[in-house]
Amino acid sequence: MRAIQITATGGPEVLVPHDLPQPVPSAGQALVRIEASGVNFIDVYLREGRYPSPLPFIPGQEAAGTVVAVGEGVTLVSVGDRVAWCNVPGTYAEFAAVPADRLVALPEGVSVEQGAAAMLQGITAHYLAYATYPIQKGDEVLIHAGAGGVGLLLTQMAHSLGARVFTTVSTEEKAALSREAGADVVINYTTHDFAVEIKKQSEGLHVVYDSVGKTTFEQSLSVLRRRGMMALYGASSGAVPPFDLIRLSTLGSLFVTRPTAKDYVVTRAELLQRAGDVLRSVADGTLKLRIAHTYPLAEAAQAHRDLEARKTTGKVLLTL
Repeated sequence: MRAIQITATGGPEVLVPHDLPQPVPSAGQALVRIEASGVNFIDVYLREGRYPSPLPFIPGQEAAGTVVAVGEGVTLVSVGDRVAWCNVPGTYAEFAAVPADRLVALPEGVSVEQGAAAMLQGITAHYLAYATYPIQKGDEVLIHAGAGGVGLLLTQMAHSLGARVFTTVSTEEKAALSREAGADVVINYTTHDFAVEIKKQSEGLHVVYDSVGKTTFEQSLSVLRRRGMMALYGASSGAVPPFDLIRLSTLGSLFVTRPTAKDYVVTRAELLQRAGDVLRSVADGTLKLRIAHTYPLAEAAQAHRDLEARKTTGKVLLTL
């Protein structure tokens, strides 16, 4: 099978196509022919070596496709089922052997491309809005990278829950997308200091959802209200420097959390509940996906370059 295999960590150039043996599903697994694979910043972190992984490995943790074989004891899915999954490594490939209990059936009206686009980022937006900090009507929230994949979905969810939504973006095109998703105040951080702008319009936010990290962390803390929460779920600009926790008390007894998706879908029941909410919303049109950037599998390196250069909006997919 065709696959991208990383034999040494580094820049996008390490994403090299290889011909590898097709996996065989073991007991409890299903073999899925992948039709679309999501590209996410966690793939970048693993490629760089920021998150360690044994070498060699096939990157990618999110995909959708069709079940073509099942291993011993599998009853949750059958050959021919259209499925999607996330948080299982090895999706930059034509086939993957996936634990059957991690697969979610795609409902009618949801394409495989939408399934691959919705899983990791949709589940992330869902747990951020409904569990990490459960948004209440009237809350004021800030979403960094408002035109990114998670940013657009999280903005829609926050808006539907009745929040006043602030977002940051880097271009006017991205600002338009953010407003369309339901943002009330959109700040271009390349021309304005977002903390200054927010303080003009709010006495303090209930929560900041930050996927950027190093370049936004300090200012994000400064715009929170007393007992506000910083939910740091990514680090696209780099890791946050060491931080003295005593500062949280001086800034108003703030909360800081570093959530990750796998801890919010620990059980199959929780996975089906979160993924089900997201996919049903995609199917009925209440949650709109933006899939504006697709690349053939062999161009995975270019997909990473564009993602890191902030040239993308919404979801980035590899198609097979």
